[in-house]
Amino acid sequence: MSYNCHHILSPLPSPHSPPSVQKPLTTPPPTSRTPPKPTSQPSSWVDALRSRTRSNHFREAISTYIEMTVSGARPDRFAFPAALTAAAGLRELETGEQIHAAAVKFGYGSSSVTVANTLVNLYGKCGRIGDARKVFDRITERDQVSWNSYIAALCRFDMWEQALEAFRAMQMEDMEPPSSFTLVSVALACSNLGVIRGFRLGKQLHGYSLRMDDQKTFKNNALMAMYAKLGRIDDSIAVFESSLDLDIVSWNTMISSFSQSDRFSEALDFFRFMVLEGVELDSVTIASVLPACSHLERLDFGKEIHAYVLRNNGLIENSFVGSALVDMYCNCRDVEGGRRVFDLISGRRIELWNAMISGFTRNGFVEKALILFIEMIEVAGLLPNTTTMASIMPACVQCEAFSSKESIHGYAVKLGFEENRYVQNALMDMYSRTGKIDISENIFDSMEDKDRVSWNTMITGYVISGRHSDALVLLHEMQRVEKKNNRRKNDDDEDKNGGFYKPNSITLMTVLPGCAALAALAKGKEIHAYAIRNMLASDVTIGSALVDMYAKSGCLNLSRKVFDEMPNRNVITWNVLIMAYGMHGKGEEALELFKKMEAEPNEVTFIALFAACSHSGLINEGLTLFYRMKNDHGIKPTSDHYACVVDLLGRAGRLEEAYELVKTMPAELDKVFAWSSLLGACRIHRNLELGEVAAKNLLHLEPNVASHYVLISNIYSSAGLWNKATEVRRNMREMGVKKEPGCSWIELRDEVHKFMARDESHPQTEQLHAFLETLSDKMRKEGYVPDTSCVLHDVDDDEKENLLCGHSERLAIAFGILNTAPGTTVRVTKNLRVCNDCHVATKYISKIMEREIIVRDVRRFHHFKEGTCSCGDYW
Repeated sequence: MSYNCHHILSPLPSPHSPPSVQKPLTTPPPTSRTPPKPTSQPSSWVDALRSRTRSNHFREAISTYIEMTVSGARPDRFAFPAALTAAAGLRELETGEQIHAAAVKFGYGSSSVTVANTLVNLYGKCGRIGDARKVFDRITERDQVSWNSYIAALCRFDMWEQALEAFRAMQMEDMEPPSSFTLVSVALACSNLGVIRGFRLGKQLHGYSLRMDDQKTFKNNALMAMYAKLGRIDDSIAVFESSLDLDIVSWNTMISSFSQSDRFSEALDFFRFMVLEGVELDSVTIASVLPACSHLERLDFGKEIHAYVLRNNGLIENSFVGSALVDMYCNCRDVEGGRRVFDLISGRRIELWNAMISGFTRNGFVEKALILFIEMIEVAGLLPNTTTMASIMPACVQCEAFSSKESIHGYAVKLGFEENRYVQNALMDMYSRTGKIDISENIFDSMEDKDRVSWNTMITGYVISGRHSDALVLLHEMQRVEKKNNRRKNDDDEDKNGGFYKPNSITLMTVLPGCAALAALAKGKEIHAYAIRNMLASDVTIGSALVDMYAKSGCLNLSRKVFDEMPNRNVITWNVLIMAYGMHGKGEEALELFKKMEAEPNEVTFIALFAACSHSGLINEGLTLFYRMKNDHGIKPTSDHYACVVDLLGRAGRLEEAYELVKTMPAELDKVFAWSSLLGACRIHRNLELGEVAAKNLLHLEPNVASHYVLISNIYSSAGLWNKATEVRRNMREMGVKKEPGCSWIELRDEVHKFMARDESHPQTEQLHAFLETLSDKMRKEGYVPDTSCVLHDVDDDEKENLLCGHSERLAIAFGILNTAPGTTVRVTKNLRVCNDCHVATKYISKIMEREIIVRDVRRFHHFKEGTCSCGDYW
């Protein structure tokens, strides 16, 4: 069955269908089986009613109550509580109200505390907290159950402060002490008060239970959950280990707590321990441990759990288990495995559809995600919920066939989801990825109820948009903004960080590339320390991001150290380190790492290898890999691989071979990057004839990309063909194509300083230029001769020398030398390729100033020390 992506906006069932009207209790509602009718004695009716309620056969209990009243038997103080409990279990408010009316009619409205207690429970469960309070206030002689029912009702409505006030008032009554049921509700209230205050009151509650010698298992389970939610999972472990009697809920609580605290390895360890102890697993266990397999990408472990599910009848049909299995397979990039699980489940609830749609989207199968979304609506007859919308929006962004991206926003509004936080987060992400970051900012600023995902999404938006500084600023702000409704007024003992948003693994994974892009090493180290303190460093995605951050900040040794200490590595981790060695000019080390690779290589692996060979001049090794990659590893060369090999040959001056390779590329492959690599090589080796051929083909394919014009203009300028260079730049202006200006960054005392070519805006501008003039005199005495051919303007030589001194990387290097202690390594990042003159000049500067200077340009790293560069002048 095929669908058109644009059918998403076709007329759908109304999301606001009117609720069904409850009929009066005149005839018994239909039941799956007819219970045996009791005798005409009232006591037999009551016994049958209470029995069915205790067995959770609530529908049958209501039928029995109706038949009892129709038969003329009069309900009593035992019948009404059973009938009200059944109505509460079914969440049938109108049924409960009719029973309440009957209880009042027969004189049990306020005279029976048992009836009143079940009324409090009924109204609490059916969403009528005001009525629950009215009934509670009218109870003249409250017992322990009265207070338990009322406190539990308050907790259902997130009225945590009122629940605690009720608990304090309960202790003022002349009655027996609070029971384990009371403590369970109060523990839940404490867990929702904010980290510091909640923990303080939670400890008091725990101490109270110890003084009462209350060792009931379900109470201890509630304490474990309370501590975990307050971020004190070690205290949860202590309660677990001190419990005399553990049940399956105890184990499930701990496994779930570890998973929700991002301590996934410990979740798996606890699961293994649980199995060894012989505890029988249930659906909650499976649904709690699978996210740990998913995040650690332990597909092998996940498959073992899947096998257990299949061996135990009924587990696979549980919607939470099925959804967790689909999510695990998809997160481990086995989408086909996830689809097989989806197809085998007969009663698919919306949670399962959401998991499969999300799995397709995360793995790039966006059209399949959209088709499944339409199938869910048009075939299964299910209406999307907020999770569905949050899952499908990324697919809409990535799918080229779905051209009207904003229309999905309109559909969300139509469903009434425009103010839902999850949908708002997805919309922010969608607009960021479509280049409309200003709309993302507007949505973020307008949100009254931000959560950690909201902050992460906005930080990600800034990173995607290249606004790395804004991402780091928002990370600081995130930790200073107080969570809504998390602190009481005048609560001076609240910890300064307790009520604030705490970065998690997603936050760190998102912001670390920003540190890498800006070479903000100090900030990166700070984030690394945070990850270690909060048990996040073992996460494979965090580890991979840290390897990348240190490598791109010029600290290859630290990058390797993080890699070696990682308990789990995936193909991304290996690719990042191979790429790191290549960027630092260590091609042989990259090839050795490839030989030791424990993960199956993918397309990116070979891109990293070809880049490493290119930067190190390992031409034959790179060509061997290229011609054997399909036979040895089953990976067919893509357009990116061809472009890398063209760069490999071109950088070595083998331009004709590179040109022949471009011409022999399969017709279905995109040749843009290959022609671009060839044009760049022609610029390095000043091959005008072949450069014009490459430029002609490139501008035919991409006429609006500034870098293509700049390269051919530079080739003309280097050859002294100023008229042709001027003509190219005039064409750029006429077409509205703008050249990216040269820009360099340097970090100093946790602040990133940015310099543009011939920049006059920095506060130390005069001091920097004066220092560079003095330094130029010293460099000339050492033998430095300015390479004015790097100035691509038709001006005299003196002006060319002045222009060279104004290049952004020299300003950044000068700033670093002037503002750091002697001997300190200077680290600079540039957005373009370092020019030949700046490369030579930096070698002299490193020798004269006795500094190690690390410059990362758009292609690779240059480590300058004692007058030499790590690239060996091959770049």
